[in-house]
Amino acid sequence: MKFYILILISLINCPNLFAQKQNTKIVFVIVDGISADVLEKLETPQLDAIAIKGGYTRAYVGGEKNGYSETPTISAVGYNSLLTGTWANKHNVWGNSIKDPNYNYWTVFRYAKENRPELKTAIFSTWLDNRTKLVGEGLPQTNFLKLNYHFDGLELDTVNFPHDEDRLYIHKIDELVVDEASKYIKDESPDLSWVYLEYTDDMGHRYGDSEEFHNAIAIMDKQIGRIYKAMEFRRKVHGENWQIFITTDHGRDMETGKGHGGQSDRERLTWIVTDADDLNDYFMSETPGIVDILPAMLRSLEISPERNRVFEIDGVPITGPLSVSDLKANIQGQNLFLNWKTYNKDKKLKIYLSTENGFKNGIYDHYILIKKVKGNSNSTKIDVSKYPSRFYKIVIEGKHNSSNTWLVSQ
Repeated sequence: MKFYILILISLINCPNLFAQKQNTKIVFVIVDGISADVLEKLETPQLDAIAIKGGYTRAYVGGEKNGYSETPTISAVGYNSLLTGTWANKHNVWGNSIKDPNYNYWTVFRYAKENRPELKTAIFSTWLDNRTKLVGEGLPQTNFLKLNYHFDGLELDTVNFPHDEDRLYIHKIDELVVDEASKYIKDESPDLSWVYLEYTDDMGHRYGDSEEFHNAIAIMDKQIGRIYKAMEFRRKVHGENWQIFITTDHGRDMETGKGHGGQSDRERLTWIVTDADDLNDYFMSETPGIVDILPAMLRSLEISPERNRVFEIDGVPITGPLSVSDLKANIQGQNLFLNWKTYNKDKKLKIYLSTENGFKNGIYDHYILIKKVKGNSNSTKIDVSKYPSRFYKIVIEGKHNSSNTWLVSQ
């Protein structure tokens, strides 16, 4: 991945900053366990070709380090942060056992079903739990969400895929997952698809920073090329609009590259590749998080969630126009100090405050419009003596998006 070249190419696309395509079909791909520093030093021609059309950026997982939203850099945790646009303090997935997800924080598939039920959805995955536990297909907690198609669960078939120590059976399953995803995209044109591939993480765990791990990444790159070829077919033959977002769920430990789960810089270090042509300054100039992909996908799918749900989404869109990002808060005495990054200086911003957190139990919180500030400002002070609490949820809302944070006093 030739990082510096791709930055320049991305900047060339800036004139299309506010372009929005109609009836866009989305594919998002999670390739497991590849830190950005590894990807950037390897030859990845298929990813590079996609990034030339849109962009590449370093990104992060793990929530706010040492903060209320700190999130383990573990696989299923990262998947659910992408799916819901929230960190683990909200979605409540803390490990790969997926003990008790909080389905009140909707996945992109739930948003699709509830807002545009006509959309055709599909999952292609080398891990069954992605559909049955994270997305929660068929569960009463997800309003009996039903996908149009799925291809997964092969890892449970030990007859046709005997579990060898070198994990070659996972590579074989990845190949079948890619084959099926490519065929289904070409033939059926789903509106929203998730492809999950595991083999890279297996090689990272077994061999660490090694030729074997790098070879697995080269295999993955070719697999992405096959999926993208199917998308290109739909574009050329059927004139459809397609968009792909490719990322990873965590980095690797610094010592050997075999582990992950902690909060070291390398474990938190990820990346995003996309062919979106309306990437914004936040994508170009900042370091987005895995939670920022969901709001971009919702925009492309023309899904506008109700305000109470928008206020819970931790990510901001990496495509299209922005108003604010990176809201931070601290309290000194009776004064609440806020700062943020602003993008649309001509429009006023609204600041909302709540001392409730009923949302986690499915109850909408009561927010108070506490202040309006100029669009060109990036900080303010609020007297909260009238609202004494050890817990505050704060949202700053602009014309194009909102950003939220929590303040939890000990």
